[in-house]
Amino acid sequence: MGALLALASAVAYGFVDFAGGLLSRRVHFAVVTFLGQVGGLLLALAAALLLPAEEVGSADLIWGALSGVGSATAMHFLNRGLSRGAMSVVIPVSAVTGVALSVVCGVCFLGDRPTPLAWLGICVTVPALWLVSTGGGRGGEGGSGPGSVVTDGLVASLGVAVQYVALAQAAPASGLWPVAVGRLAAVLLLLPATWRHTSEFGKSARSAGLAALIGAGAALGLILYLWSTRMQMLAVAVVLASLYPAVPTILGLTVLREKVTRAQAVGLAGSAAAVVLLSLG
Repeated sequence: MGALLALASAVAYGFVDFAGGLLSRRVHFAVVTFLGQVGGLLLALAAALLLPAEEVGSADLIWGALSGVGSATAMHFLNRGLSRGAMSVVIPVSAVTGVALSVVCGVCFLGDRPTPLAWLGICVTVPALWLVSTGGGRGGEGGSGPGSVVTDGLVASLGVAVQYVALAQAAPASGLWPVAVGRLAAVLLLLPATWRHTSEFGKSARSAGLAALIGAGAALGLILYLWSTRMQMLAVAVVLASLYPAVPTILGLTVLREKVTRAQAVGLAGSAAAVVLLSLG
C-alpha cells in the first residue's frame, strides 16, 4: 500500500509540473508559485480538519514548517526554470539530485536499510529519470544560458530533499497538520518575492484559479507521500515519489504530440523496472 501511495504522489506531482510549467510561460512564475501554495494551504487545511489528529506536538509543526520552506524553494526555482523553456534540464536535475540527497539522508542519518532489490531499484532510478527527462530535447529555447537553468534545478533539488526528509520526521499521530503548517510557511516565505508582481494578479482570473488548483494538486501529492512514509522506509518512498518526471514526458507525447526518442523509451522502461524492484524490495 505504501508503494501505491508513493506512486500516486508521483502522478500528482507529474501533472502539477506539466501544468505549472505551461502556466509559468504565460503568467510570472513567482505569482504561479505563490498562488499554488495558497491553493495547497486551503486543501491541506480542509484535509487536516476532516482527518483529526491524535496528538500534534511542537516538533511536528516545526518539521512541517521546515518542509514548507523546502517546498517553497523547490517550486520557486522549478517554475523559474520551466518558465525559461528548460523543462528538459531543470526537471531531471531537480529530480535526480533530490532523490540522491534524500536517499543519502535516509541511509546515513535515519537508519534506513534498503534490501538488495530496493538498492537495485534506487540505482536504476537515477539514470532512468535522466533519460526520461532529457531524451526529448524539449527545453533550452529560453533566453537564459544553460548554467543559470542548471542552477535553478540544483537549488530546486535541495528544496525537494528538505521537503521530503523533514516531512517524514513528523509523527503519525500529528495527522496532516504538518502539511498544512508547511503550506502556511511556504506562503509567508514567498510573499516578499511575489509582492513585486502584484499587477499580474489582475490579468486573468482563470489563470489565478488554475495556479491555485495546481497548488492543491501539489499538496495532495505531498499528503500521499506523507502517508506512504508511514508505511515504508523514507528511501523507498522518496524514490517512488520522485518518478514524477515520467508523467510530463508521457503527457508531452500524448497531449503535445511530441515524438518519443530512443533514450526516453529506455528511461521509461527503466522507470517501470525500478517500480517493480522497489515494490518487491
